[in-house]
Amino acid sequence: MNKLMRVLLALMVISGMVLALVSCGPQETPAPTEEPSEPSEPVQEEEVFKLGVLGPFSGPSARTGEEFKASATMALEEIDYKIGHYKIDLVWIDSQSDPAKASQAYEQAVVQDGIQAGVLNWHSSVSVSCMEITAKHQVPHFFGFGATEVVNETFEADPDRYGYWMFKGWPTPKKLSVSYVQALEDAIDQGIWEPEAKTVAIYGEDTDWGRSFGTAIKEQLEEAGWDTVAEEYFSIDQTEFYPLLNKLVDLNPAVIAGTSTAAPSFSAFIKQADEVGLQSLIIADGLGWVGEWYDLTGASSNYVIDQIPGWATEEGKAYAENFEERWGITPSPSSGGLSYDGTKFFLAVAQAAYDEYGELSSEVIYNFVKDNVWTGIWTFTDGIVMEEYMTTMDDVPDPVVGKGYYIFPVLQYFEGEGRVVYPPEWAEQTLQPKE
Repeated sequence: MNKLMRVLLALMVISGMVLALVSCGPQETPAPTEEPSEPSEPVQEEEVFKLGVLGPFSGPSARTGEEFKASATMALEEIDYKIGHYKIDLVWIDSQSDPAKASQAYEQAVVQDGIQAGVLNWHSSVSVSCMEITAKHQVPHFFGFGATEVVNETFEADPDRYGYWMFKGWPTPKKLSVSYVQALEDAIDQGIWEPEAKTVAIYGEDTDWGRSFGTAIKEQLEEAGWDTVAEEYFSIDQTEFYPLLNKLVDLNPAVIAGTSTAAPSFSAFIKQADEVGLQSLIIADGLGWVGEWYDLTGASSNYVIDQIPGWATEEGKAYAENFEERWGITPSPSSGGLSYDGTKFFLAVAQAAYDEYGELSSEVIYNFVKDNVWTGIWTFTDGIVMEEYMTTMDDVPDPVVGKGYYIFPVLQYFEGEGRVVYPPEWAEQTLQPKE
């Protein structure tokens, strides 16, 4: 073997040894492959839902409007103005206690402000006018206090169109006014009161509410054997009643029965009735609808009969104390209390609809109410005035009336305090004839 061949052979041996050493050495471990992470839930961008609050924020019933605004604010603050990923923006709609101005303001709130639902209202005549706007724009509205049977008749005539006035916060007058008649008849039957004759004069504001109440209680009294000797209605802002009251003094009916939604008007009526010496027992439905009713009437309100709810629970009493401390006015259960419950009723409906559909819209809320609230499947039990707010297909748009549901006791006023005189199981005293 020549020298060149020996060199090449040596190089091949050395190369093989190197390769063998490399193959026997430690091997580099490849980096582990990362497992793919689970995709995170997308964060929903905050949306805005606009809620209109309808009330008499100016005009003859502005004092009630103050309670509406305060109670709605307190209800929204409790949920931090949020439902799901929606921020609730309030739009205040001033009815001015005028049907034409109210419907114009409501339509502006829909078209310009973009409200998607509405809540509350005080006057029956305003309810009737605003039903047309909610029907036209398909905006669901809740807890309007307009009690008149005209609302029910309109609703029943075309539920698909007028069903957007979805749930009333006050039933028709005849469902509540009958308790006055029963209280009077009970006092007569027990010998507590012996009127010379069962005569009555009907009075009230000249509005859908005033006439609805007057018609209802007149019919109920006449069915119980009472004779109507007069029926008088007056402007909602009237404050001078001497001619009317002097006429009633001459007629001397055993009872005068009526209503007004304007505190200045009603308090003037009660004070002037005392001044002219009217001896009739007075049914003044709604005198206590503002917290300062006694400041407005004083001792002239003694023996007057009214029908309002009370602060029956500790939660309700605490709310009333917080309300007065914060806003500097005394809330009435009928206005500040029911409007708080009404706002919370809507918010609970909206939350339930959101939970079911994952969104908030006029259509979603309307469908939820039609399927669940109108059928009595869903009810509201977190109020501070009534034990349970419920309706059924036989009652809608009214709430169910009765013990455990929507009910007002009959009160008689003495020195600024209302004492329950009916029904008997709730009575704090018997009805007292006027001295």
